[in-house]
Amino acid sequence: MPEQIESDGADGNGGGVQIDMISSGRMDGMTSMEKIRLILDGVRDGKVVILESGLSPEEESKLIEVTMTEISPDGFSGIEIESYPKESANPGILDRLFGDDDSKMTVIGPANQIETLHKDSELISAVVSAR
Repeated sequence: MPEQIESDGADGNGGGVQIDMISSGRMDGMTSMEKIRLILDGVRDGKVVILESGLSPEEESKLIEVTMTEISPDGFSGIEIESYPKESANPGILDRLFGDDDSKMTVIGPANQIETLHKDSELISAVVSAR
């Protein structure tokens, strides 16, 4: 994750929520597990992570699986995740069944801090609370 910038708040972020926007260029050279660790390490620190290019369905599934193993009653409460699917020019049935269905953008945050209010094909609206 990026270097933490000092602020006036006792928690290191001035009482707000840090948002890490990660470019597709940074994610391209990483393995699936490196991506998952990058995301989970950020979210465990209370950050909201926005991925420019999103994750593959397999990576999203693995992220959820790994998250479930790390949840603890007095600690990590899990993640909230929302994604936009990539748009295909002419998605046929075979494209939908066997095609590469990566997301084009994904927003991930701590389950106890982020609540999705609305999601459609053009907007993800969420409320993020400070810890």
